[in-house]
Amino acid sequence: MSNVNITSKGIQKILKKYNAEQAIAEYIWNGFDAKADTVFVDYTVDALGTLEFLEISDNGYGINFDNLRTKFEPFYESEKAIEISAPVHTSAMHGKNGVGRLTFFTFAFSAQWITTFQTAEGLKSGKIQMNAERLNNYEPVALTVAMSNHSGTTVTFKDVQLSSNQMDEEILPYLMAEFCWFLELNRSKNFRIIINGEVLDYTPNVSSRDELEFYEDKSGTVFRITFVQWKKALHRELSKYYFLNSTDNEVYKDFTTLNKKADDFFHSVYIQSDFFDDFNFKSSESDQQDQLFGKTKSSAEYKFLIKEISKYVLDRRKPYLRTFGERMIERFEEDGILPEYANEWEGKYKRAQLNEALLCLYGIEPKLFTNLNTDQKKTFVRFLDVLLESNEREQLLTIIDGIVDLEPEEREELAKLFSTTRLNRIAGTAKLVAERYRVYHLLKELVTKPRLNAVEVKHLQLAIERHCWILGEQYHLITPADARFEEALRSYTHILTEGDNAPGIDQPDELRDTDVFVSGQRILGNRVENILVEVKHPAINIGKEQYLQVDQYLDIILKQPEFGGDNMYWAFHLIGQQFDDSGFMEQKIAGNQNPADPWLALSLHDGRVKVYVKTWNAIFADFELRHKQISEKLKLERDRLINEWSTMAM
Repeated sequence: MSNVNITSKGIQKILKKYNAEQAIAEYIWNGFDAKADTVFVDYTVDALGTLEFLEISDNGYGINFDNLRTKFEPFYESEKAIEISAPVHTSAMHGKNGVGRLTFFTFAFSAQWITTFQTAEGLKSGKIQMNAERLNNYEPVALTVAMSNHSGTTVTFKDVQLSSNQMDEEILPYLMAEFCWFLELNRSKNFRIIINGEVLDYTPNVSSRDELEFYEDKSGTVFRITFVQWKKALHRELSKYYFLNSTDNEVYKDFTTLNKKADDFFHSVYIQSDFFDDFNFKSSESDQQDQLFGKTKSSAEYKFLIKEISKYVLDRRKPYLRTFGERMIERFEEDGILPEYANEWEGKYKRAQLNEALLCLYGIEPKLFTNLNTDQKKTFVRFLDVLLESNEREQLLTIIDGIVDLEPEEREELAKLFSTTRLNRIAGTAKLVAERYRVYHLLKELVTKPRLNAVEVKHLQLAIERHCWILGEQYHLITPADARFEEALRSYTHILTEGDNAPGIDQPDELRDTDVFVSGQRILGNRVENILVEVKHPAINIGKEQYLQVDQYLDIILKQPEFGGDNMYWAFHLIGQQFDDSGFMEQKIAGNQNPADPWLALSLHDGRVKVYVKTWNAIFADFELRHKQISEKLKLERDRLINEWSTMAM
């Protein structure tokens, strides 16, 4: 019996960061570290779904009993837990001083190794046993007869504490992500992990694969590239370049430039070329002799390769990041992180500008948006929104450059974004204003006619339904009410025309038929905002009678179960050519005078129900005032932007 240098509990403490799937992976790595090209994992399950047998075997060079102490007696004297890590610059040896061999305690009570190894006298075999209660003791037995006609090791585990569900749902997926990059690295050598007779298929973890060549003109050097993007993280391996020589052997590996970017862009880049047959990766640029007589990182071919492959990987990453950035913005919207805007053009064009800036920043440095709580995200996003609208927007480059080390191309991309989004917003807003003026002139032409035919009434109806913003910016998101809802509202509209009389019109039905009634709705969380619009026949002047019609209509509506909820808000707009001579409407409006809420004639239930009475002239005057200010602001901003570009061009 031989002893490991530490107590059994001490060993378990050192290896406490290992779990069952990591431990099983270590036994597979032991096989590949022993130069195996195939590792077998075999297990059986009893009627209760528990593993009754688990065995991991390989065709590597075995465990030479002359070196047994270095394999089973790790030199760690400290009980500090071992950090689970991967070799940085080589894949040839993954294990760490044999400690992985002691991790079976995470899933089984005992382990037995039967190994066959080559010696000067030929093949020899030996057996080693350990159990979880005495990890500091191992029992080696040299066998008199070789147990196999080739070298290799078989580890059999007893009293396994795993279920078939754990194997299917946890361990096998873990092994796929753990070994996919390594199996891809050795694909030409047919490296395999065979589990219960089936080759472990890692392609479900492949998001995409590209094969391409880079050709360096001056030397004629060809670099054959295989790029693989993975769906899941590669555990400890991270994203790396793998440099292979003409015999497909790895000579070096190194991190790509896109590690730890918090963007889940997991990838491996395999670079094969005879250029690496006698390449010295350890040489520095100060080693002049190596530079003169050997291939090093200072070689023109290598610099060409790194420049081209870095650009390629960055280009592959951009659409991926845009997709993830768009999902991030969707989550921001769902979580209330994005700002709300006061009117339609702000909501449409400022939001587009903000979204584009967020996407651009996410593409440059996803870490800007990770590890922030909701309040911090709100602060960052709204600060960005304010700066985008200010004359200090260029300061964003300075701020971001202070947080993230921007490449020249990234800095140029941001500068271009901040300029083009301004121009796009100006052009888009100008287009929206022009469309509104078209609707404005159409409405003005219709409502000033002394009489409207049936077609014109329909046009007026549709124009108001689709463009409620004509009544105020607060209505720019209003949409037509649900058909059943509107039908219920319309069933009482006869009240709104009863008693109407106009000079020169003999038939009351004509007044009723040429009135326009529009209903719209906006839902904000639990709050339902309803807008009702009644447009009177041009011959009807609005006075007390029309006002009382609205009052009676609302009284009936609010008594209906489907309309009377506390979360239902109502804004009724009564519109006509002019008020009558009684002065009644002017008095009602003056009695509710509120600069922030003009033309309010009635407010009930703490402002939940409001009635507005307006003339078309007042509506059109308000429209012209609002849009004149917007047009002037657009012109000033456009002129300022042109002036900035002219200055930059000088």
